[in-house]
Amino acid sequence: MAAERALLVAAGGGIGDTLMAGVVAHALRTRYAAVDAVVLATHADLAAHIPAIDRTIVLGAPLPARYAAAVVTWATLRTALLPWSARIPVRVGQARRLYSPLFTARVVVRSELGDRTTYWTQILLDYARAIGCDTADDRPQFVVRDDEREAARLLLRARGVSGPYHVLHPSRGLSAHRSRWPVEGFVALAARLAARDGLPILVTGSPEDAPIADAIAAGAGSGVVSVAGATTIGAFGALAESARVVLAMDSGPMHVAAAVGAPTVGIFALQSDEPDRWAPRGERVAIVRPTYPCPPGHRKETCPDFACVRELDGTRILSALDGLLVPTAER
Repeated sequence: MAAERALLVAAGGGIGDTLMAGVVAHALRTRYAAVDAVVLATHADLAAHIPAIDRTIVLGAPLPARYAAAVVTWATLRTALLPWSARIPVRVGQARRLYSPLFTARVVVRSELGDRTTYWTQILLDYARAIGCDTADDRPQFVVRDDEREAARLLLRARGVSGPYHVLHPSRGLSAHRSRWPVEGFVALAARLAARDGLPILVTGSPEDAPIADAIAAGAGSGVVSVAGATTIGAFGALAESARVVLAMDSGPMHVAAAVGAPTVGIFALQSDEPDRWAPRGERVAIVRPTYPCPPGHRKETCPDFACVRELDGTRILSALDGLLVPTAER
């Protein structure tokens, strides 16, 4: 099988889901010579930064090669049909679904059995293990290119940032809720951090997040600068890898920051969040667990006001930040 290729189908969810699925590609490389990945068009740029992925294919585009095996980590009828219609002989996917007979190996997702704490990459690796592939390193990987470092350097110069800086990523990619995403907690956090450390704070986000980031920068005052919409995901990774620390809501960019080695504080606000499963993975990471008394049943997809975000505990977040910056010998 040394010359055979495998196909990873990870076309769904957010960019964090695609980044984590790269661990499956890493496991498949222990058995197959190369691994291509089918992803959503909006995730193609991110997938191109995952070193275990040889080629990135946008969902709906023709497959460029023949494959000995396919693993579908984000299954829908459409993605389940893809390896079946391509006549890939070994097809791994989720059990307990109407389309599961399309797979030759079916995996029961641990969370469906009541598991709420196993880290998500370990759950994804169950798909690779179904065909004898595994890896001891389950940390997501993201490689920044030199041209992206140059783009980040130019952006810093344009914003007047010439020395150390912090990064604050305040959003979660919930596009339907941006209009009511609170900024007060982030304004207070950014103003307090800027006054305490005297370092610039770059507030990041997608172009759609710009109103949120702009409001935080305007409310927090001097030294807090919005760069939302000004970076690609690769340039964000470059900003993160050079930052003194990255403070980020539970999100795809949080995972990218950890993957490039940035000291990363993951902020989990809702009681329904699962930090044991979704914490950032890297050399220097910390999490802030939820403390706000969310009413039962509130979920990130349905929460009416995100009061927990408005009432962020700045003291706990800064304490987590300071813990990351303590020299290793003093920990």
